[in-house]
Amino acid sequence: MRVKTGIIRRKRHKRVLKAAKGFRGASGDAFKQAKQATRKAMAYSTRDRKVNKRKMRQLWITRINSVARLNGLTYSVLMNGLKKAGIELDRKVLADIALNNANEFTKLVDAAKAAL
Repeated sequence: MRVKTGIIRRKRHKRVLKAAKGFRGASGDAFKQAKQATRKAMAYSTRDRKVNKRKMRQLWITRINSVARLNGLTYSVLMNGLKKAGIELDRKVLADIALNNANEFTKLVDAAKAAL
């Protein structure tokens, strides 16, 4: 008995074309180009999730460093002091405190200075 692939093929094409919605030119409406473009887009999205994490960490370190320097310490000395003081806050939280609560951050800097 002969089996035709019409339903399955249509379903697969619809899934790929839905994923390629918004792509420019043939990449958005021709199946072959859409398939290639979505595969490439997925590869980029996987890679860029890592890059985004890297950039966010960089931003947090920059924010902590700038506020730490206003209080007379560099970033590395501050982190060393916090570690010795037993204060275990991650960079995301420290950057948020530095940005929004300057007084609290000054207390953390004083604790780090005392531990050094």
